[in-house]
Amino acid sequence: MDKGLHLTICVVTALLLLRESSQAGEENDPEMFPASTSGLGADSRGTAEGLPTLTVTTILEDPYVMVRGAELEGYCMDLLRALAGMLRFQYRVKVVGDGQYGAVSAGGNWTGMIGEVLRKEADIAVAPLTVTSAREEVVSFTTPFLQTGIGILLRKDTVSQEMSFFHFLSPFSKETWTGLLFAYLLTCFCLFLVARLSPCEWNEPKNEENHFTFLNSLWFGAGALALQGVTPRPQALSVRVIAVVWWLFTLALLAAYIANFTALLSSGSEQLPIQTFEDLVKQRNLEFGTLEGSSTFYFFKNSKNPIHQMIYEYMEKRREHVLVKTYQEAVQRVMDSNYAFIGESISQDLAAARHCNLIRAPEVIGARGFGIATTQASPWTKPLSVAVLKLRELGDLDYLRNKWWESSCLRRSRERWSPLEPPALGGLFLALGVGLALGILAAVAELSNSSRHVAGHTKKSCCSVFIEEICTRLRLKESARPSQETSGKANA
Repeated sequence: MDKGLHLTICVVTALLLLRESSQAGEENDPEMFPASTSGLGADSRGTAEGLPTLTVTTILEDPYVMVRGAELEGYCMDLLRALAGMLRFQYRVKVVGDGQYGAVSAGGNWTGMIGEVLRKEADIAVAPLTVTSAREEVVSFTTPFLQTGIGILLRKDTVSQEMSFFHFLSPFSKETWTGLLFAYLLTCFCLFLVARLSPCEWNEPKNEENHFTFLNSLWFGAGALALQGVTPRPQALSVRVIAVVWWLFTLALLAAYIANFTALLSSGSEQLPIQTFEDLVKQRNLEFGTLEGSSTFYFFKNSKNPIHQMIYEYMEKRREHVLVKTYQEAVQRVMDSNYAFIGESISQDLAAARHCNLIRAPEVIGARGFGIATTQASPWTKPLSVAVLKLRELGDLDYLRNKWWESSCLRRSRERWSPLEPPALGGLFLALGVGLALGILAAVAELSNSSRHVAGHTKKSCCSVFIEEICTRLRLKESARPSQETSGKANA
């Protein structure tokens, strides 16, 4: 009995010592992180018993995976926790040993995370791993959890250029400027017409001088554009209606111009001479390259597009100088030298968000996605794909995207400036047209009222007096009299 008890104590002690040594070994390995079951909506009280444990390989890249103290955090870590909570599995995360994503080496073997999955050193790879045809031939990918493309990352001061001589016209499009010129001329003509028709503005056409000549009307409209009080001052209600509507129109117009011109000066998007990959090839001031062995490099290598082939030949000839090892090295080189980095557009958006002196060129090519890599015979491929789709439908992927990419610089980079088109000011032009119509109707009403009073005193019909007043004010009778006299002499 004593021997049996002694043997039991020895066995229990040995098991405890083995467990402590195993845990100590895990803590001493800087690239191995413990299993977890916590996720979005999952129980985070600790490691659950009886759940399968997956070894996950990843790569350190901001903001996907980052080291904070003794733990890893980032977009991919939050995604992994959400998947673990949904599919009920534990995981142990390890950082890829060679720091590579995955490419075929000279010996024909795969490097990076793809190689570790193929060698079954890891069950899955959760990282910003691009889904390509070459990788799909050796591993299986889930549904992409992020969509991206290939863009150009630049430093703002290396690509800025002098503004054009007529840069002050840029806030409005050519069509808008044409519409404004037409509105100005139409308003001035209406002022001239209404001032002549209204008896309150011009009571005695034969004895009084009408101050609202066409030139004075043009001067009045220009003064309103400059927010200056100008003469002549309108007296009739109809002329005042048109003047007030034009003043309101110019106030709103100037506010839109100033706001858009300020956005133009702070945007810098119009100052980028490098808008496309063709512009990048044609210039000679900037070196450009990408990550060595990345999917971006092989995209240009395999592309049949002549511009893409020129980019690949340039990078291949100068690979020792233009290809970089890590994403962090690429961003730092863009900030420190005349270098343009070609890479994933979504990662470049993050760099532009974190470093306000960086900007991504507008063109994005080669639409692609980031997926989770598994072995081809893995039973986890389809469940992980379904879980990714569910997270997208629930809005969790959008939440994670906003969580790790949001910043003040990113908000400013999203504000793409563009000149104001006529539809943007459509309501303003409509209000001006309605005001002009009201002014003309008021002038006709004033003239009609005056014609009724004259018709009552002269015992004539109101219509004949109204027509006579119009002809007199528009000086039609003077032009008609010579023709009548000429015709009378001819008849004699």
